[in-house]
Amino acid sequence: MNKTSSEVQATVDAVKLKDLSKSAPELFGVKTGVDGIDKLFYKAEFSKETGKPVVKPLGGIPAYSVINLSGVADTGKSLFAEQFAVTQANEGNSVLYITVETPAEFLYSSLLSRAAAMNIDKSKVEENVYMLDITKDFNIRGNINNFIKTIENAATRFNIKNVVIDSVTGLFESKEIYAREIVRTIYNFLKSKRLTTLMISQKRSGQEHLSAEAAGGYAVSHIVDGTIVFSKQVIMNRFDSSTFKRPIGDVIRLLRVDGCRMCGHDSKTYVFEIEQNGLIKVLYPLGYIAGQQKEDKE
Repeated sequence: MNKTSSEVQATVDAVKLKDLSKSAPELFGVKTGVDGIDKLFYKAEFSKETGKPVVKPLGGIPAYSVINLSGVADTGKSLFAEQFAVTQANEGNSVLYITVETPAEFLYSSLLSRAAAMNIDKSKVEENVYMLDITKDFNIRGNINNFIKTIENAATRFNIKNVVIDSVTGLFESKEIYAREIVRTIYNFLKSKRLTTLMISQKRSGQEHLSAEAAGGYAVSHIVDGTIVFSKQVIMNRFDSSTFKRPIGDVIRLLRVDGCRMCGHDSKTYVFEIEQNGLIKVLYPLGYIAGQQKEDKE
């Protein structure tokens, strides 16, 4: 006779908060290598002398976090992820770079180009970055259980510390109705293995550029630990040209941290640029432009 749900013995028990003290991870930053980003994440500690909170930058994204990079095409998401991978490889930390969109052989030159621009020895990148190419393997790309097993095997074999998934949208592009289930499964696995992860998700062209919504709705941003939203805007008229201090036809790029449940963060919208060498550099808050215009008038 089948048991009802109320008769099935619970498999998870509640625990006292103090019993989690030994397993709770330390809060520290993992460097991204992107100029201006690492200072946007911080923690508050209380001063023993004054009893007041003191803000201390983490110096990177929170360790063991899963951060979503969201934006429309050509906003710098993949470049950001490549800088992160190259930086961590240079630190001696192994990175699993999972490519769902571009065949791995086409990423070799891109990653080494990023390393050259950052003055990083290419041998460290070649040694510490492990490529997992599932662009042509639907048995992995289209089956979440196979996907998780493949990551687990690589993580164990190569002592992986960090993961890049470019992009998670490719895992549910033909079945968005299952986006939440797919992302939740991946997220739970990454957290259980304490893998610091950048997870790229694509936006549809009709979605509001600076919102965290992407393909699959809010499935990614609601589940992961935090989201960095990337946007770009073409200066098309005199008003925009005056507002952004850029000539007509120029492109202004914006990003903001749209929440992070693991630590404090600066939520202002920042102007950033992609330099000729392909490196991303965060410049200043968007409000700085308005402030400068006010000063000019005064």
